[in-house]
Amino acid sequence: MATDTPLVLIVEDESDLANLYAAWLEGTCDVETAYDGEKALENIDDAVDVVLLDRRMPGLSGDTVLPTIRDRELDCRVAMVTAVDPDFDIVEMGFDDYLVKPISKDELVRVVDQLLLRSSYNEQLQEFFALASKKALLDAEKTEAERKSSEEYARLRDRLAVLRVQVDETMEELLARDGYRQLCRDITRNSILQESD
Repeated sequence: MATDTPLVLIVEDESDLANLYAAWLEGTCDVETAYDGEKALENIDDAVDVVLLDRRMPGLSGDTVLPTIRDRELDCRVAMVTAVDPDFDIVEMGFDDYLVKPISKDELVRVVDQLLLRSSYNEQLQEFFALASKKALLDAEKTEAERKSSEEYARLRDRLAVLRVQVDETMEELLARDGYRQLCRDITRNSILQESD
């Protein structure tokens, strides 16, 4: 993140709703609003940490804005905030989380906090958590029969299983390295010394 205070870009064509989301996040984040997709693409840059993106807007929809954000290789997390119920097409979309309107203040703040935390993870963990969010959403919204008959869902499950193994292997590798263990000891020792001062 460029500054200590994270920057959230709210992209929502209903200005009252965008302003409400901004008010909910005031005090914890810097917030910018864009009331259409074109303005969002003008405003987004490396300073933005999280984008709250409406999926259906007149002009450039969130479905169009999202791949453009990813094509620019901006290091931000994106949550779709939309009235569109999720379907299996979300599996291939490059968002990190998906909220179905109406949403509460607590839900919005929780997702922004989670996305900011994910920003500190490496790409492997970011992909793992993005796919896990999609799977959890589809598990909640689709019947078992629908999930079993979906090729997209099967691919999602398979990719998630592969990533889970890779994440576990990465963690084992880190734990096996003496340098990592020493770093943990140093952090613990420094914390204890600071507490005793």
